[in-house]
Amino acid sequence: MDKKEKQELSELDICDLFITPAVINAGWDQLTQIRRNVTLTPGPVIVRGNLSSRNKKKKFADYVLQWEKGVPIAVIEAKCNNHTASHGMQQALGYSEILEIPSTFSSNGDAFASHNKVPEPHEEIETEFSMDEFPSPQVIWQRYKTFRNIADEDEKLVAEPYHEDGTDREPRYYQAEAINRIIERIAKGDKRLLLVMATGTGKTYTTFQIIWRLWKAKKVKRILFLVDRNILADQTLMNDFKPFGSVMTKIKNRKIDPSYEIYLGLYQALISQL
Repeated sequence: MDKKEKQELSELDICDLFITPAVINAGWDQLTQIRRNVTLTPGPVIVRGNLSSRNKKKKFADYVLQWEKGVPIAVIEAKCNNHTASHGMQQALGYSEILEIPSTFSSNGDAFASHNKVPEPHEEIETEFSMDEFPSPQVIWQRYKTFRNIADEDEKLVAEPYHEDGTDREPRYYQAEAINRIIERIAKGDKRLLLVMATGTGKTYTTFQIIWRLWKAKKVKRILFLVDRNILADQTLMNDFKPFGSVMTKIKNRKIDPSYEIYLGLYQALISQL
C-alpha cells in the first residue's frame, strides 16, 4: 500500500490493519488484554435554568490494554494517516490521567509515539518507534507496578481478575479504579480503608468485586458485609453477591455459623452484642 492510499484510510481502518496487528504481534491477547472503544466518562451535564440534560458527547479511548481484566495498564489513541504519529498524544494523556496509568501511546499506522511516566535511567519520557517495536505486556506491567509502587510479592492479589458473570457487565472505569486502589492498599498491608462513592454509582457491585478478588486470592478467610436494613441484605444476597453461592450466609438470630466464609448482616444486631 502506497502512502496516498494509506492516507485515504479511515481511523478504523488504521486500527484494524496496522495498530491491532502490531499490538497482537507484541504478545497481547486480543480477547483478554485488548479493549477497543472504551467509554471513560459519561457526557457532561448541561444546566439551563431549572432544566438539566446530559450531553451525548462522551470520552472514548480507542484502546485500553489490560494486564488482567479490570486492571488497565496502557492507552493507545489512533489517528488517520494524514496526521503524525504523535498527533493523538495529548488526548491519550488525558485518558491515562483518568485511569492513573503510566504508559500512553498514539499512532497513525506508520509508527507509535510513546509517553512513559516511569522511564529507566537510559530511557526518554517521550519516544517514537516503528510499528513492530510495540512493548510486550510484561514490559508495560512492570512499568505499572513501578508507577503504583506494587511489590513483586503483592502481584498475585493485585492481578487477581474480577468476577465475570457471562454477560457484558464489567466494572466501569471509576469502579475498576476504586477496586484496584483498595486491593493495592490491602496488598501493602493497610487494614483500615474508607471508600466514598455517590448514590447510584454501584457501591454494592464495587464492594462485591473487592471481596471477590480478596476471597479468590485467599487473602482473607472470612468477610462480614454490614447493612442497615434487612431488605438491603436480602437484595445483596440474591443479586450482586449471588456468585458466592454456598460459602455465603445471612446472619440470623445473632448467631454466627463458622462453616461459612461470607456473612451478611445488620450492623444494629452487631452493635447490640457488644
